[in-house]
Amino acid sequence: MSPAYSWVSLLQPDLRLQNSILQLTPSLLEQHQLKGLVLDVDDTVVSSRSADVSPELLTWLTDIKAKVPIWLVSNNLKRSRIERIAVGLDLPYIYGAGKPSRRKLRQAVTAMDLPYENVAMVGDRLFTDVLAGNRLGVFTILVEPVGHGSTLRKIELWLYQNLERILN
Repeated sequence: MSPAYSWVSLLQPDLRLQNSILQLTPSLLEQHQLKGLVLDVDDTVVSSRSADVSPELLTWLTDIKAKVPIWLVSNNLKRSRIERIAVGLDLPYIYGAGKPSRRKLRQAVTAMDLPYENVAMVGDRLFTDVLAGNRLGVFTILVEPVGHGSTLRKIELWLYQNLERILN
C-alpha cells in the first residue's frame, strides 16, 4: 500500500451521516454492533459558539444512553466549558484531548471496558475525530456540524475529496 493511500484510508469514516448526530439511531448502533460511543463536543454535540444543548439532542441522548455508554472527548482546552456541558448531560468527559492523538480516546474506550471494534468515535472533523478514531481502530462516524461549521472543516472536506488526485 502506498503511503498516500494509507493516509487517505485513515481519513475515511466508516459511516457518514448527511445530517447531525441526531441521525444516529439505536437501530444503526445495532446494525454496526456498536456498544459504546465517544462523542466530540464542539460542533458535534453543541455549537462551538454556545454551550446550550438543544431539546432534540437531550431527547436523542436519553434514548441512546439507555442503550450504550457514552463519553465526551474534546480537544477544547477550556475545562469549564466541557465540564459544564458534560455535567448537564450527566456524561463522563475528557477535555484537551489533542486529537488526532489516540491517548485520551484510548482512555475513554478503556473506561468503557469494551472491545475497540464495538466503540464508535463520532465527530464532525476528518483530521481530528475520524483520524484519531481510525488510528485507534474504533468505528468512525462523521456527522454534519451543529450550526454552520467552521471554514477549517470546509477546507478539510475539500482536501479529503481531492487528496487522491493531488497525491497522484
